[in-house]
Amino acid sequence: MDAARQSQASSPDSPRALRLRRALRLPWPLPAVLAWAGAWTAFMLISPHSQVAAALAGLAIGGAAALALRRLWRGALAAVGFPLSALVLGAAGAWPAWVWLLPLTLLLLIYPVRAWRDAPLFPTPAAALDGLAMLALPGGARVLDAGCGTGAGLRALRRAFPQARIEGIEWSWPLAALAALRCRFARVRRGDLWRADWRGCDLVYLFQRPESMPRALAKARAELRPDAWLVSLEFESVGTAPHSVLRTPDGRPLWVYRPGTGSTAARPGR
Repeated sequence: MDAARQSQASSPDSPRALRLRRALRLPWPLPAVLAWAGAWTAFMLISPHSQVAAALAGLAIGGAAALALRRLWRGALAAVGFPLSALVLGAAGAWPAWVWLLPLTLLLLIYPVRAWRDAPLFPTPAAALDGLAMLALPGGARVLDAGCGTGAGLRALRRAFPQARIEGIEWSWPLAALAALRCRFARVRRGDLWRADWRGCDLVYLFQRPESMPRALAKARAELRPDAWLVSLEFESVGTAPHSVLRTPDGRPLWVYRPGTGSTAARPGR
């Protein structure tokens, strides 16, 4: 009996293992930053003895981090950080050290630490939301892009709902300013999408992360009217039955929810 319990506790799917994985889960982009730092640390420790071995060690750490990260683009970023920075440093070895603070400062302005738990900057494809026209929102409906980035989602929403009042909210002030400049038809404001009041919206659109979807659905159920919509590009709320699942021109799923119905039934096959 004790052996069986120990085997169950050490199983990859055991509650203990699941709790450990949740505890070790870090907000993006910290996994990539740690992979880059680890690669450079290994390189500096080994390079006095062998440049080739040091380079291979740095590449190996980046590759291991890429394999550990489940999403392809995150793994790619973790893997290319060390070789790309090594190439840049080799080409710009004469630059003063303070020059490297400039891109870091720009990155923090565009992608502040407070937003690390939200999605990185990935624009919505221009025609990705065209299928939402089937929802037939009334003229003057209020449509919110929660986390609008540079405004690509705002433009896609306008294509789908040309008569709607399009709004966007974005925490990064440079991105919010750029979205407002690009999308004069929309009302764009800087703010936290999680603290913003979604009441009064007829549709809320998200292009977030899988980890964000339960929180988004809970917020939508608490604040949206029964006849309002929550739409997520690519990422579903696992365990919740969608109203429908559309496909974008490039084949990605577009999950359409009606949170006010209170449905929590699991989808078939889940």
